[in-house]
Amino acid sequence: MTQVIEAEDVRRSYAGGFEAVTGITFSVSRGEVFALLGTNGAGKTSTVELLEGLARPSGGTVRVLGHDPYTERAAVRPRIGVMLQEGGFPADLTVAETVRMWAGCTSGARPAGEALEMVGLGGRARVRVKQLSGGEKRRLDLALALLGDPEVLFLDEPSTGLDAEGRRDTWALVRRLREAGTTVLLTTHYLEEAEALADRLAIMHGGRIVTAGTPAEVTATRPSRIRFVLPEGIPAARLPLSLRAAATGRHVEIRTHTLQESLADLLLWAREAGVRLEGLDARSASLEEAFLDIARNETVGV
Repeated sequence: MTQVIEAEDVRRSYAGGFEAVTGITFSVSRGEVFALLGTNGAGKTSTVELLEGLARPSGGTVRVLGHDPYTERAAVRPRIGVMLQEGGFPADLTVAETVRMWAGCTSGARPAGEALEMVGLGGRARVRVKQLSGGEKRRLDLALALLGDPEVLFLDEPSTGLDAEGRRDTWALVRRLREAGTTVLLTTHYLEEAEALADRLAIMHGGRIVTAGTPAEVTATRPSRIRFVLPEGIPAARLPLSLRAAATGRHVEIRTHTLQESLADLLLWAREAGVRLEGLDARSASLEEAFLDIARNETVGV
């Protein structure tokens, strides 16, 4: 089986007729990291809950490891790990006690110490949960999701509350899991995280998937930009019309789908005109720019 997660024309409605997911289709291959992105209210959590088997779709079909995760939960649950956006732990138990308690409900659970070492909590095993920082609690959430050595791992905002070091450690762990063949579906508000980890991603807005592909494919649909400051006395009107430059005073921005050619034309003009371009900055579109552009344009179109 190459496709371990399959969603076909999936819909989810709530009481009152509100449709949070409006017919989405996507799949995730074995050993792939897939990121589901979107603004608040886009339908990410509603979608992930269907994949985890926590609810039945209002329409369409969902398959995880070849099974319906809701009606065939017994066949799916032992093979997946779930890290929710917020975990609830007994505050007075120690970290080790919490993991052992969870292991008692997990088929084929790995040793508690191994799970804690994986997430960097090996030295905090005897600490009570109420004494953990927010980031450490997120690490504990992840340790519990990994207890059963899952084939498919669902991570809902895994880096929330983590400091920069903790975030990098979590990224390294996700990469190791992928290399070992684990399929990972994550939601995140950290676009840098999606760009760093995801083999493919989908951006949701208003309950539907607006765009999908590799991070490079998604950003390639958005224009690159060139920014610089012209010297005093050199108006932007002197720039070649082909560059379609936009200027605010001396500050100029060029948006282009042909970055190399546009930059070459600009530098050639500057050399021939004897103009020095201050603060010259040229870069391809980032995932963050693509995301914000999609969110802004889709909202305007509503």
